[in-house]
Amino acid sequence: MSEKPLLEVKNLKQYFPIKGGVFGRTVNHVKAVDDISFSVFEGETVSIVGESGCGKSTTGRAILRLDNPYAGEVSFEGNDLLSLSKSEMRKKRKDLQIIFQDPYASLNPRQTVSQILEESLAIQNVVPRNERRQKIKELLETVGIGSHQIDRYPHEFSGGQRQRIGIARALSVNPKLIICDEAVSALDVSIQAQVLNLLKDLQRKFNLTYLFISHDLGVVRHISDRIIVMYLGKIVEIGDKKSLFENPQHPYTRALLSAIPSTNVVEEKRERIILKGDVPSPIDPPTGCRFHTRCPYAMDRCKTEEPKLHSVHGDEYKVACHLVEDGVVNYKELQTIY
Repeated sequence: MSEKPLLEVKNLKQYFPIKGGVFGRTVNHVKAVDDISFSVFEGETVSIVGESGCGKSTTGRAILRLDNPYAGEVSFEGNDLLSLSKSEMRKKRKDLQIIFQDPYASLNPRQTVSQILEESLAIQNVVPRNERRQKIKELLETVGIGSHQIDRYPHEFSGGQRQRIGIARALSVNPKLIICDEAVSALDVSIQAQVLNLLKDLQRKFNLTYLFISHDLGVVRHISDRIIVMYLGKIVEIGDKKSLFENPQHPYTRALLSAIPSTNVVEEKRERIILKGDVPSPIDPPTGCRFHTRCPYAMDRCKTEEPKLHSVHGDEYKVACHLVEDGVVNYKELQTIY
């Protein structure tokens, strides 16, 4: 892993305006992503997890400028993506690709596989026209689809095959970073495993870097190097996979992990942590810690003072919780209250 991040996100905000009144003025904002910062290094897989509505997919779209961010900085290879013009950003997207959640909706049903993949090759002009068909055949073989199916339409493939076509499209322009936005959540469990193994093989073969967005911690455990946990637009915990799964620090992370079904009959039964209440509205989020309305261990301080990310286990592992004092977790207290 290089010392300098491939992708660096600083104080990213994504607010969506709410219009109201006769003149359609902005009366409020949906604070989908609210001041988050993190880095992704070359060759690693960083996953963003959290409940629906936490802002993880919005973060991925903001990084790619599919939706222009409200505020903040997004730096890729040292270049500020938010300062680029539309034409400059279009060229930069050669290095930044995305795999969408729905493998059918993301493919044009009126185009054949050949036409879908050739479109990206033509836009970025990475392969001469007379060599494109051969390149497309090679891409299909790389993702596990026979090249003889090159002239079929998306509806003629299964869901797993369609997602492989989406992966081939992302690979076609030789990217450096791929954002996987719930890339396996629409697939059957057995097919999920196949696609995850394919992504790991491609990462080794082409030295790819992944930002993997998912709500499924079981999937995340299989593919990640580091994990970012988000709640209501905020990052509450960042750490390496081993530490986060073995000793999570934030009450929200512990609740998420307790919900993972265990397939090991020998393993000690994990206590299920049930969170009460609903996720608050991102239009009017709670003051202080945003999790305090559902946290069984909330103190008065949590209701008024927003926790900052504190370092735990070294500089790389961070948690935003008032149970963390001066960068040191009170393990005795945590064991007592949990």
